[in-house]
Amino acid sequence: MSPAGCPHVNGYKVDNWKQNLRVIYQCFVWSSTAETRRRKAKSCICHMCGAHLNRLHSCLYCVFFGCFTKKHIHEHAKNKRHNLAIDLLYGGIYCFVCQDYIYDKDMEQIAKEEQRKAWKLQGIGEKYTTWEPTKRELELLRHNPKRRKITTNCTIGLRGLINLGNTCFMNCIVQALTHTPLLRDFFLSDRHKCEMQSNSCLVCEMSQLFQEFYSGHRSPHIPFRLLHLVWTHARHLAGYEQQDAHEFLIAALDVLHRHCKGDTIRDDNGKKANNPNHCNCIIDQIFTGGLQSDVTCQVCHGVSTTIDPFWDISLDLPGSSTPFWPLSPGGDGGTVNGESHLSGSTTLTDCLRRFTRPEHLGSGAKIKCGGCHSYQESTKQLTMKKLPIVACFHLKRFEHSAKLRRKITTYVSFPLELDMTPFMASSKESRMNGQYQQTVDVLNNDNKYSLFAVVNHQGTLESGHYTSFIRQHKDQWFKCDDAIITKASIKDVLDSEGYLLFYHKQFLEYE
Repeated sequence: MSPAGCPHVNGYKVDNWKQNLRVIYQCFVWSSTAETRRRKAKSCICHMCGAHLNRLHSCLYCVFFGCFTKKHIHEHAKNKRHNLAIDLLYGGIYCFVCQDYIYDKDMEQIAKEEQRKAWKLQGIGEKYTTWEPTKRELELLRHNPKRRKITTNCTIGLRGLINLGNTCFMNCIVQALTHTPLLRDFFLSDRHKCEMQSNSCLVCEMSQLFQEFYSGHRSPHIPFRLLHLVWTHARHLAGYEQQDAHEFLIAALDVLHRHCKGDTIRDDNGKKANNPNHCNCIIDQIFTGGLQSDVTCQVCHGVSTTIDPFWDISLDLPGSSTPFWPLSPGGDGGTVNGESHLSGSTTLTDCLRRFTRPEHLGSGAKIKCGGCHSYQESTKQLTMKKLPIVACFHLKRFEHSAKLRRKITTYVSFPLELDMTPFMASSKESRMNGQYQQTVDVLNNDNKYSLFAVVNHQGTLESGHYTSFIRQHKDQWFKCDDAIITKASIKDVLDSEGYLLFYHKQFLEYE
């Protein structure tokens, strides 16, 4: 993967190279009309073995199609010294001297122009990428029999991702992000205004990725540009070693947050949307919540409160070296938050209860109390001050210490619907004032979430593989295993081990 360009491209850029390249894209890559599709079906066979598959590439210097998998295109390039070829499935340019897919600004521009033309001819161009059509556009769409119709069985948005060498950790997170509803709305409505140098913006690449996912193409996508940008902006993730999916998620959100600060999110009245962290980027609007920490002096009972932003919540599990809170306190029935509560089992609610329980800091961690003006023992309690639109729960399955490195395989049941009300700072205040029963409204849906993505890890700490479940429609789930997408049942999802759980708010707040 060559981000800076290829020195061998200049040898191709002579005479009518732009027109020749456009013809290849029009006829054999972004085939849009019936005529070009027939031409592609008839012509695109390997000139050596006659196969249609095996990743066909077209030589950019002459009329020759060859298999990439069987290296027939490689033999042609070596014999003819034709150094460049184009992938007929994805449109990428391959250099046989660099032995990698390369980037060239002029070629990329031509590819994008021809792709937009093809989409427009198919009736999915700007109208498809604009998420909020005008009344006039809606009227035209109603009378257009060729419009794309979203049904319960629609597979638009489902697309596999090629593993580029231990990149399943990236692929599973990309699947979760591309199926985050508000993030999808943002990128498909072309609301990003880039202020960075060309080809270095991760938000621009994610925008292109969303276009690829929702283009209707079913063939697996090769996210090589995304991988290069991640390596560029998060160097600790560079290389072909297996990385942690949770670490990649946080790094990706951080880079996206930094690259889209120029995008101002506005409400329906044109005003800047409110955000407690004074950032109007789409990442903070969707993923950022507020975590309240209350430290209470054990002598004067004075409370010191701080509120910190968070993108995810990391939860301890039974079986770790950290002492775990007793499960299902009080034996309060068979289900909590819709989770089946078998004897001895652990639920997501258990983990959240442990996360928000008061913790005695002990004599070795005394703090200076503002009321006593001296160092005193204290208790600390975490609660949710502000909930994000998308809540991501990280189950801490990988334990690293000086003496121990292992994976915790404890099964944790999690619900399809989650009510976060018991873990809110307001609920804690109500309980302290003796008003909890009166203030909790069973009809209050502000804190209720629905599960829409689950990332799983199979295998050991040293050798493992990441997959994900994503929700396409209500009660319609799919398993994403790199390039392979298969239908999954709700039971498959809920029986999975669970590493990262993504929940979306059921009802959004408007000001």
